[in-house]
Amino acid sequence: MSGAARARPLTHDAEGGVAPTPSRDGGVTSPPRAMGASDPEVASWAPGGAAGMAGAGAGAGARGGAAAGVEARARDPPPAHRAHPRHPRPAAQPSARRMDGASGGLGSGDNAPTTEALFVALGAGVTALSHPLLYVKLLIQVGHEPMPPTIGTNVLGRKVLYLPSFFTYAKYIVQVDGKIGLFRGLSPRLMSNALSTVTRGSMKKVFPPDEIEQVSNKDDMKTSLRKVVKETSYEMMMQCVSRMLAHPLHVISMRCMVQFVGREAKYSGVLSSIGKIFKEEGLLGFFVGLIPHLLGDVVFLWGCNLLAHFINAYLVDDSVSDTPGGLGNDQNPGSQFSQALAIRSYTKFVMGIAVSMLTYPFLLVGDLMAVNNCGLQAGLPPYSPVFKSWIHCWKYLSVQGQLFRGSSLLFRRVSSGSCFALE
Repeated sequence: MSGAARARPLTHDAEGGVAPTPSRDGGVTSPPRAMGASDPEVASWAPGGAAGMAGAGAGAGARGGAAAGVEARARDPPPAHRAHPRHPRPAAQPSARRMDGASGGLGSGDNAPTTEALFVALGAGVTALSHPLLYVKLLIQVGHEPMPPTIGTNVLGRKVLYLPSFFTYAKYIVQVDGKIGLFRGLSPRLMSNALSTVTRGSMKKVFPPDEIEQVSNKDDMKTSLRKVVKETSYEMMMQCVSRMLAHPLHVISMRCMVQFVGREAKYSGVLSSIGKIFKEEGLLGFFVGLIPHLLGDVVFLWGCNLLAHFINAYLVDDSVSDTPGGLGNDQNPGSQFSQALAIRSYTKFVMGIAVSMLTYPFLLVGDLMAVNNCGLQAGLPPYSPVFKSWIHCWKYLSVQGQLFRGSSLLFRRVSSGSCFALE
């Protein structure tokens, strides 16, 4: 084979000609061996093109031989039922429902229970590690400030009052209850998260998202928006159902944690807590604070997905990359992925952070309603008045300027409308 032939390896393209075969790193790869006229694999499907293929294999008259092969295949195309040995036809792929039940892939068939258990275990680990953070945050939300504020300076150099940060607060809890005290109320929270994960997995089996299409860059504005709406509606349904089923355990977890305020021991275990709540408040006692949580989830999902979609559609410029997939161009074949793809991959994440800050008041009101007027000191004056509804709670916090109380755990300034109970 000549030097030119080695520099530009040949392979059969869709039209029967020859074309270089690109590799993963942007270069080209050569076929395993050249096929001549005497090759039985060629002779069986390219009659009349033997001279052309032989010329290509020998390195002489390669262009004329390829043209002869094209003409031969045009006169005598290969049978429809016979595939080229070097390029076999892809086998028929089973449907999504068959793949879900028959394949051995992750999360399907016999591996589904194992995969689901793995997700539950990973979720439990993350929940346990983050529990001290949520514990301190809840105590701040209910207005429990056992340590006085300290004087500090802001960016402009003015003196302001700062409340203890998360780390100072956590050290105080360890001094009172020991290190194990940082994990008060962890058991019902683990059960709540596990129930939520199992519920979402079961709903995906009962209502499989087979017809939900993924948004593609080739879609027009109307089509992509329709796909986003359909996908968000499906996510909203799963989130609302899992939230409703897991909320009773969430209420128990909240009440177990706020017992730190008054040093009570009313809610000690899951089963005993279920009995107390049902006896004192009835069935509705398990769902106090559910509505603001649901509203927060719905606003978060729709706000995050729609904002990310419109930003990707109108503000992200696709002209950054000249080639499909953003793999570069002729001048720079080894360039990185396009900036447009990188921006799109992070848009939803950034929008999630921004929207979560805007929906924080729903989370705060829901947590306060879960512990309000339940017989614990944290849900009674002076920490909190007895609220008639979650709207009453929202209005009260809005007037006091406390709708974002507990949203920051590091730099917490004392607001003018704060009315914390200092010890």
